[in-house]
Amino acid sequence: MPEKMILLVEDNPDDEALTMRALKQSKLANEIVVTRDGQEAVEFLFGTGKYEGRDLSHMPTVILLDLKLPKLSGLEVLQQLRADPRTRLTPVVVLTSSSEDEDMMRSYQLGANSYVRKPVIFGRFADAVSQLGLYWMLLNQPPPSG
Repeated sequence: MPEKMILLVEDNPDDEALTMRALKQSKLANEIVVTRDGQEAVEFLFGTGKYEGRDLSHMPTVILLDLKLPKLSGLEVLQQLRADPRTRLTPVVVLTSSSEDEDMMRSYQLGANSYVRKPVIFGRFADAVSQLGLYWMLLNQPPPSG
C-alpha cells in the first residue's frame, strides 16, 4: 500500500514552514508535497506541466488548500478538483486566513470538506494543523478508490 500523502497548497513561506513544522511535530510520517500556487497544484494532481508523467495512482489522502493563491485561486482549484472524476472525492480542507463569509460559503458550495481559519498565534496554529492531520490521515475513512 503506498504511503499516505498530504498535498499542501500554500504560497506564504511562513505559513508553509509553520504547517510543515506542525505536521512533523504531530509525527504523521507521511509524504508532504508542497505546491506554491493554484496552477502548480492542478498540474501536480493531474500530471501535467512540470509534473508530466507523475504516477497518478499515488494521490493525496487530503489536500490542505489556501484560498489566496497566485495564478489560480483556491476556489478555482477546488472547482477543477470537483469537476474531475479522479479527484471529485479527494478530501479538501480549506486552510485560510480569510475571514470572509463569502469565501466560506463558496468553498462549501464548491465541495470543500472542511473550512479552517488559520489562527494567528503559532501555538494555536500548530495545534489546529496537528489535529487536522491526525483526523484526515488517521481517523477519516476515505471512499474506496476506483
